[in-house]
Amino acid sequence: GYSYIEIGDGDELWETSNYYDIIHVHSDTFFLLSKFFREGRLHFIFGNHDIVKNDDTFVKKNLYEFYDDRDKKNIPLFPNVKVHEGLILQHRTLGYKLFLIHGHQVDFLNGRIWRVGRFLVKHLWRPLETLGVNDPTSAAKNYEKKKAVAKKLIEWVKKEKCILIAGHTHKPMFPEIGELPYFNDGSCVHPNSITAIEISGGDILLVKWKIKTRDDGTLFIGREVLAGPRKLKDYY
Repeated sequence: GYSYIEIGDGDELWETSNYYDIIHVHSDTFFLLSKFFREGRLHFIFGNHDIVKNDDTFVKKNLYEFYDDRDKKNIPLFPNVKVHEGLILQHRTLGYKLFLIHGHQVDFLNGRIWRVGRFLVKHLWRPLETLGVNDPTSAAKNYEKKKAVAKKLIEWVKKEKCILIAGHTHKPMFPEIGELPYFNDGSCVHPNSITAIEISGGDILLVKWKIKTRDDGTLFIGREVLAGPRKLKDYY
């Protein structure tokens, strides 16, 4: 019964611009997401690496439907979907709010001049990474960049007095009660796991979904709680 909120950079559209290939290769994942969407349990936020989703024409062309090579016809994928820059979640009874955003907005290169960032990633850093050179402009791969982005997001939380859940840095954040309520869901590009923020029953948790092995050698996806649960109301 959970809803799934993709908090940006769900698709790598800087290194590749062909969205059809992404859907084709990961069709099982997209059809599962489509099931969530049909049940009203899916929401998309765009990040810097899929910022082209802020263009309604791109979304209509690439996300509304998918061409099935086997049946030689278009099939619905996310018809009339809206991709947002941010979302506000509001507790039904207590009224407090949570602000969700990818977080690249406080990163000058990956936010305001993202086209420059995309060009560098696609034509400079992508080839160099094959030689083992990390992209120094990436908040995901540069420690100092991570700290700078996190500092700006925390300053925003202090100013606006609002719980914030972001991504972008790939570094999970889960504050203690009494600290400024800046949460980060971490990363979904680890080789065998993803991290995520879960909210349920007024509680918030940081979790990891990971490939594990049973005693008989079979693989399964297991869930680990990394931090929490904490009551959301305790952060107000």
